Amino acid sequence: MSKVTVAPHAGFCFGVARAVGLAQKQAKQYGTCYTLGPIIHNRAVVESLAAEGVICVDSLQEVPSGGRVFIRAHGETPQVYQEMETLGLCCCDATCPDVQKIHRIVSEQSQNGHIVFIFGDKKHPEVIGIAGWCQHSYIFSDEETLQKLWIDNGFQADTPVSIVSQTTAQRPLYEKCVNFLKKVCTNLKIFDTICNATVLRQQEAAELAAQSDVMIVVGDSLSANTRHLVEICARVCPRTYLVEDAAGASRLLLPTNARVGLTAGASAPARVIKEVEITMSELVKKSGEMEESFAEMLEQSFKTLTTGDKVSGLVTAVTPTEIHVDLGTKHAGYIPVAELSDDPSYVVADHIRVGETIETFVMRVNDVEGTALLSKKRVDAVQSWEDIEVAREAHNMVEGIVTEENKGGLVVSVRGVRVFVPASQTGIPKDSPLSVLLKKRVKLYVTEVNRARRRVVGSIRAAQADDRKLKSDVVWGSIEVGKRYQGVVKSLTAYGAFVDIGGVDGMVHVSELSWKRVSHPSDLVKVGDPLEVYVLSFDTEKKKISLGHKNKDENPWQKFIDTHTVGDVVKVRVVKLAAFGAFCEIIPGVDGLIHISHISDQRINKPSDALYEGQAVDVKILEIDQEHKKISLSIRALTSYEEAPSTEEKND
Repeated sequence: MSKVTVAPHAGFCFGVARAVGLAQKQAKQYGTCYTLGPIIHNRAVVESLAAEGVICVDSLQEVPSGGRVFIRAHGETPQVYQEMETLGLCCCDATCPDVQKIHRIVSEQSQNGHIVFIFGDKKHPEVIGIAGWCQHSYIFSDEETLQKLWIDNGFQADTPVSIVSQTTAQRPLYEKCVNFLKKVCTNLKIFDTICNATVLRQQEAAELAAQSDVMIVVGDSLSANTRHLVEICARVCPRTYLVEDAAGASRLLLPTNARVGLTAGASAPARVIKEVEITMSELVKKSGEMEESFAEMLEQSFKTLTTGDKVSGLVTAVTPTEIHVDLGTKHAGYIPVAELSDDPSYVVADHIRVGETIETFVMRVNDVEGTALLSKKRVDAVQSWEDIEVAREAHNMVEGIVTEENKGGLVVSVRGVRVFVPASQTGIPKDSPLSVLLKKRVKLYVTEVNRARRRVVGSIRAAQADDRKLKSDVVWGSIEVGKRYQGVVKSLTAYGAFVDIGGVDGMVHVSELSWKRVSHPSDLVKVGDPLEVYVLSFDTEKKKISLGHKNKDENPWQKFIDTHTVGDVVKVRVVKLAAFGAFCEIIPGVDGLIHISHISDQRINKPSDALYEGQAVDVKILEIDQEHKKISLSIRALTSYEEAPSTEEKND
């Protein structure tokens, strides 16, 4: 066996290669395109595609109307396709054919009354997408969970069950679950949905790891199939490492004359695999040229650490409170979870994996206990300072988490660097509490950097203004009468509601909020409410937009015309008394007038002599004026023949 051996089927599978190829082709043909979530789980590939015009978004609401959106290789739920159609977005479906096959299977089985069992990671986008095509489904990742699920839900032997698997699952674990179901269920349908390429890649990895002293798995830690390769290889080769690229591989320490095996997940490009292979070959060569004596290696193992050192180590364990790191010294390194990141949404499992190499900063050394307290976020902060300075010079937006409020403003953690934002630059109105932004992710511009004093100042307001202008340009460039938007209520007045439709505010008059009588917009909506609206009119010069919300199909006047005619007797409700008569609600949204002369066959001085607000009375429809949408009613006409009211009466 050669010094570095690469597995034959390492790297891109057909589905991933197809998705990436489609994205590149569409971006070249149409310009900017969008993917809902990363098109594959590989940060380097996603960043490369972004440079070509393929932008990753977290929500379809971020895509401008008419934008071209890729469904990534993992697939999506039917609801996503429906939402894209509603928003008027162009869909390019890059779902892996193997995943599409699973969608068809679970959809058919659900329609046939089967409960669908899905073997896989419930947080993985592929599994979430599969579950969306089922009416009744359960997700599990091991036999123990499946057994508990079966017992807790009281399933019987004759319960109709179908089982499928995530395409990148480990076959031995899946088969254990299938065998359990075979024992307890007599009405079972089994579908082998594990990708053949995945199975072949895992088999090759296991065989290669068994023959190697060191096993390298190339890929992104977010990729499920890459993590499974690490687990498979680690069972037979304890020295198994996950690296994302050649830089990560270059930090590894190899035994002398080590036999190195190399494989890669389905999301790893061939270019990166080749770079890692070259790097590992150079490391193997150096290790042979620099053989150390036993005494020298022993001395190395007792290497001392000093507070402030920057060191690399191997992640050996991940617990809920800390990360254990092998530094290759006599000290046992550990990183408290609080020293991983300042981001409150940071999920350890998504970023740290056993077998990975990690760079850390030594915070404290305890020679008595033989431990070293480490910090990852402080190492990241060093690089972040350079990024911050570049962002200020280039006037680039940065993102961070608001971590605290003080007397003068807010503190935002941007990749571990504390950025002070004065109150006047927070974008929060004067006299409003700044605390509403605590723990929120915000965009800002860096306006001042003093590295010597470790002082950084930023502006959220300026970033909001530019962001809003960019969104505003998109809205004004595509706005048209009748176009619908999913907006957010920004403020209320006595005459209507101002709604943000994506960087631009439009006004919904109170009469356009509902067909029913509304005294104030706050009766229907409040600030912050989502509100679907459509464009009634707009003025590009004055930058004014008039919006509507009420459903045209529910026009109460049309309903009235379709169901009522002159001479009909109907029951109405008195809603308002005036000097000349009583206004009555015939159906919700349509009122008619009983003139004072038609309230009673006896003379009355005012309507309140015979009626009160809220009273229900029977009336006869005397006249319907469709042009002015006015209706004349009469109580008196029910007891004696009456003609339509005179012109004089109608003008009172």
